[in-house]
Amino acid sequence: MDSLQKQDLRRPKIHGAAARTLPYQPPTLASLQRLLWVRRATSLSHINEVWPKLFLGDAYVARDKGKLAQLGITHVVNVAAGKFQVDTGAKFYRGMALEYYGIEAEDSPFYDLSVHFLPVARYIKAALSAPHGRVLVHCAMGVSRSATLVLAFLMICENMTLVEAIQTVQAHREICPNSGFLRQLQVLDNQLGQETGRL
Repeated sequence: MDSLQKQDLRRPKIHGAAARTLPYQPPTLASLQRLLWVRRATSLSHINEVWPKLFLGDAYVARDKGKLAQLGITHVVNVAAGKFQVDTGAKFYRGMALEYYGIEAEDSPFYDLSVHFLPVARYIKAALSAPHGRVLVHCAMGVSRSATLVLAFLMICENMTLVEAIQTVQAHREICPNSGFLRQLQVLDNQLGQETGRL
């Protein structure tokens, strides 16, 4: 996979905070689901760079040590950790110069993934701030659990609204967080909106 240029990953200017003239209207669940069904010009891949040095991928690429080394991945966040999911872990990556962060999350609308939003966002931010830091966030398919945490990172650390975060990631990879995760992201969107004064 060709590395994307930084300018390809920047938010379009129309999405910037200065360009917001109307008060921000939090999206409904139905409008978010419609947004996620919009087909983007993305190619199917096991891994995609969705933000500078931040990659979203699936179990296949998480187990491909050669590909991870080729991409210079320094940190792996496995959102499907555990014996019956994507059982990699720190031992799997022994001998590689990368750090591992595992979360045993279920891809269920009833699973509370929101407890991981802030810790993972901080971890990703610190990893991207490190010299040569490059982060892979993955689950089994790279569309629901891992995508949700990447969206939360963009909202928390890059000051994006939920809609902006979805549009940013979807420009590079098709994603589909389950309805429960979307509701959790809506709550985060509202909290951040109140804190920043956009609501």
